[in-house]
Amino acid sequence: MRATRLLLSVLGIAAVWVAFSWRDTFEPGSLSGARVLLTGASDGIGEQMAYHYARFGAQIVLTARREAVLQKVMAKCLELGAKKAIYFIADMASPAEPEKLVHFALEELGGLDFVVLNHIGSSPFEMWAGDMDHLRWLMQVNFFSYVALSSAALPALAESKGSLVVVSSLAGRVSTPFVASYSATKFALEGFFGSLRHELVMQQKEISITLCFLGLIDTESAINKTKGKVTITAAPASEAALSIVKGGATRAQEIFYPWTVRMLFLVRDFFPEHRDALIRSTYVNQPASA
Repeated sequence: MRATRLLLSVLGIAAVWVAFSWRDTFEPGSLSGARVLLTGASDGIGEQMAYHYARFGAQIVLTARREAVLQKVMAKCLELGAKKAIYFIADMASPAEPEKLVHFALEELGGLDFVVLNHIGSSPFEMWAGDMDHLRWLMQVNFFSYVALSSAALPALAESKGSLVVVSSLAGRVSTPFVASYSATKFALEGFFGSLRHELVMQQKEISITLCFLGLIDTESAINKTKGKVTITAAPASEAALSIVKGGATRAQEIFYPWTVRMLFLVRDFFPEHRDALIRSTYVNQPASA
């Protein structure tokens, strides 16, 4: 009990520190005319990011698997003020798609200022049952395609001194129940893109990499999967999307949404048993100390 109180006290102090140290340096005009490639743009956070980029006057290539939905998102982007909005149908389970997508974006936009990697493959919210075929497929969609897309886009981003924006998750830095496969793919993202960031600096290439760590967001998919299973409240997708857009535009190394994600990260290596018990306590009918 004493350790738990101490952990909560540390979290409170950290929250106060973040509140006083944070300031918004985002300038909306910096995105006017920006050339953006956005994956996973048909719904959820990706759709909301598309609308934010559109309001700021960006030029956007949208991609996902469902053409009918992408057409609607594209039309709304144009209504909201996008200088250009087009789409490309792609299934990231296919290793050939990333290079085709980047080639299309470069032809249509004449270059790239932002590559926003946001797509994910569907995975069950359940205990690990040994499905290796699903894990291999998910690694292709959630990790290998991210690497392929960024690799294909790096020359154009080096030319524009642009930005890679990589959408990850709380589960990409702190292990949580029922998402073993998903968590593995997200942990891999930080390993690869963290290393790549070092290498770009060492090569004196002015390409920023922003890793985005999100908690539970109120997308339809996330709500359906976690309904009745967790006790935490989902944060709004539109605000999460705006945080990502701002983070990429300001060339932040990391962004956290909601703010409680950052708090958990700050203390993740302290009191590991109590931290893990606290995580399990947010799941319905799960013993915190089991």
